[in-house]
This record gives sequence, structure tokens and C-alpha cells, in this order.
Amino acid sequence: MSLNRVVLIGRLTRDPELRTTPNGKNVAKFGLAVNKKFKPQDGSPDADFFNITAWGQTADFVSNYLTKGRMVAVEGRIETRKYTDSNGVNREAFDIVVDNVQSLDRPKDDQAGGSMGAGRTPSPVTAGADEYDPFADGAQ
Repeated sequence: MSLNRVVLIGRLTRDPELRTTPNGKNVAKFGLAVNKKFKPQDGSPDADFFNITAWGQTADFVSNYLTKGRMVAVEGRIETRKYTDSNGVNREAFDIVVDNVQSLDRPKDDQAGGSMGAGRTPSPVTAGADEYDPFADGAQ
């Protein structure tokens, strides 16, 4: 048996970039900074940085409601990829492909009682790729 699961809590380092694949599936990519438990004494960064990928409904949630600086919890799996850089050097990269993203704070303009911007509605707290909402069709 094997298991590949990761849970991270951190802040977005950039606004999510939403794309649509040729097959019509949405994918969002963003960076996540996760503070280290202890500040390094050697002057190295006090956070670890991860590339995050979200697909489908989770990608839609991320691109609609999250921006740089927002605190989130992500749950997913580690995925590796190999590539050759522009200098011809073989490299390996590690990405986090998320199934669930949970917002842990409110947008800054919402905290002050202001609006969320033109046409925006309050964000749901969480989104998952496989979530089922039995009340979505209005039946209760």
C-alpha cells in the first residue's frame, strides 16, 4: 500500500492564473508560502515555497475568490515532473496538485465592512473537486 497526501497552510504568493485546457477543463496555478516552524539562523528564507495546481471546480473557486496574500489550507498530492532547462540541464520539479482548498481568512476589503468588488459575492469557505451538495438543486 502507498499513500501520497499533503496538507499545507500558507499564503498565496501570487494571484491564481486560470487557464482552460483544449478539452475544456479549467486549471488554476498559484504559489504558496508556508512559514517554517523555526526561523533559520543562516539567513535562508523563513518559508518554503510551493507551486500549486487546482483543477475543475476547485480551480474555479481559487480563481474567483482567492488573491495574493490570502491564507489558505490546501490538501492534495505531490507530483513530480522532469524537464530540461534552457541551459540543457536536466531538472526535477515538485508540484502540489490539490483536491481541496479552504480559505482561512476574509478578503481585506471585506474585513472593513466594504464590498468585495463589482459583481462579487461572498466566497464559500471551501471547495473540493469531488464535493456533492445535496441542496444545490433547491430540494430540502
